[in-house]
Amino acid sequence: MATNKTATIAVRAGINNDKHHGAVVAPIHLSSTYALTGFNEKREFDYSRTGNPTRATFAEAVAELEQGAHGIVTSTGMSAVHLLCQLLTVDDLVVIPHDCYGGSYRLFSHLAQRGLFKLLVVDQNDSDALEQALAQKPKLVLIETPSNPLLRIVDIKAVTEASHRAGAMVAVDNTFLSPVLQQPLLLGADIVFHSTTKYINGHSDVVGGVLVTKEKALGEQLAWWANCIGITGSAFDSYLSLRGLKTLPIRMKQHQSNADAVAKFLDGHPAIEQVYYPGLADHPGHAVACKQQKSFGAMLSFEVKGGVEAVKALFAHVSLFTLAQSLGGVESLISHPSTMTHAGMALEAQLVAGISQSLVRISVGIEDIDDIINDLDAGLTASQSGLDNADPESPEPENQAAGKPSASTLRVVADNDQQKKSFSFNPALASLW
Repeated sequence: MATNKTATIAVRAGINNDKHHGAVVAPIHLSSTYALTGFNEKREFDYSRTGNPTRATFAEAVAELEQGAHGIVTSTGMSAVHLLCQLLTVDDLVVIPHDCYGGSYRLFSHLAQRGLFKLLVVDQNDSDALEQALAQKPKLVLIETPSNPLLRIVDIKAVTEASHRAGAMVAVDNTFLSPVLQQPLLLGADIVFHSTTKYINGHSDVVGGVLVTKEKALGEQLAWWANCIGITGSAFDSYLSLRGLKTLPIRMKQHQSNADAVAKFLDGHPAIEQVYYPGLADHPGHAVACKQQKSFGAMLSFEVKGGVEAVKALFAHVSLFTLAQSLGGVESLISHPSTMTHAGMALEAQLVAGISQSLVRISVGIEDIDDIINDLDAGLTASQSGLDNADPESPEPENQAAGKPSASTLRVVADNDQQKKSFSFNPALASLW
């Protein structure tokens, strides 16, 4: 029998697997516990933290889409990242990209500060820097491509082969593209993970994560740890994510079509300093993206002329785009990475990664493309209003784009500070990433 293609796998996930009543759609199993058949005679499932039928169906579906051996569904995307850390000891070295998602950067940097492992933060497109890092024999190399929020592209196959020669495992964050557009395990990676909150669920109503391994034994080891530390996903969230998964291929087609049009529109807009989108032919990673991706995704970012004040005006004058955290839902979202998704990175680290105060990230939804472009055009036009009459003492926009923050810019970030050397809880910051 021929192997099913991606769209068929997604749509058919869990269909006709109900052996009791013949339900076409996979049923939701909300029970927290399951009866044994006798003394020390467990069924396939005995306790929902350890195993749940609904969660298992969802895990199997994502693993099949990624062409992996074992899937583990977690409570959040960050708990999937944290699960990776259970493979590490105090003597192990981890290599992460300098421009990765702010939550991942925060987790790895703070755990390293506590001495749980050693950490190197490297520009993985700098071959000399990567070679020097791999010479130190890391245990784990984390890849994020396209990167969040600057959409840099890393050659997964090349970095994986070099990492394997150094004796390292490779884990790839595939959240931005989903298994519909990129399959890192087929490029040699050992582990692929997602925040299922994003494209896999696709409706901004579930928080979750999933991790898929190429080899079954590694998957079983990580599943043991997921149960041990209690980060497995709930049955209801798995049910909703499985439902979202069924429309993933068709959603990604519309996301992609809209994003292509938006990128071309922004690329020629007078309010834009720079567009970051791998689908543009002049993007530095365009050739590699064409090689390892099926398409370019629906995430892009751009620098607005006029710095942070222009960004504020843009946000105040869009109505279709929602100013909010997250990405990958059917609705269009807009964000300011420095003070939102990457607030967990010190300002200095943001600047090294290329994250300026004029940087805006958008998640292009599946609304009508004319409405999307008209909304952005209105916001961008408003963002430039009055720039000619700006205070001559204010910083030049090009200085901000070059990563030279003013005192007022520094205060923008300080108001959202999650970069403390030692952890202290601030309720006002609890909602930030």
